[in-house]
Amino acid sequence: MKYLKILTLNKGQWYDRDTLLLHAAFQVLVDFMEQERPAEIVDWEHDEVHSSAWRELSQLYRWWKEERPQRHDPLDDVAPPPDEAYQILDSGQMIFPDRAKYPEYYATLARSQTLENEWFAEDQRQLHRLIDVRPFLWT
Repeated sequence: MKYLKILTLNKGQWYDRDTLLLHAAFQVLVDFMEQERPAEIVDWEHDEVHSSAWRELSQLYRWWKEERPQRHDPLDDVAPPPDEAYQILDSGQMIFPDRAKYPEYYATLARSQTLENEWFAEDQRQLHRLIDVRPFLWT
């Protein structure tokens, strides 16, 4: 039996299923490209369909291995408000720090949330592209 070891996720950490699906699918692509070495086995110039599929597989592999890891969350560069700036009422409701006192943090938080949405959409597009070339993942 063959196991799929997802190298882009931290062992022992919880991940939602949508994240597991994305990382598992691209791990299959990485394993295909690095272990099966299809460039050496398959005649990707056989016809335009194969050539196109190879370009797509190569682009997706490069995106996953080189481009996607370069993402940087700007929130990692800004100190959050101190714990004392948060209040928890007797009702359990949390009062967040004053936006006027921490404008840089809140501006960066908004930028981070925008990037997260953009990255999710990009991941979704790339996953669809990978599914479209699924029939070519064989050697």
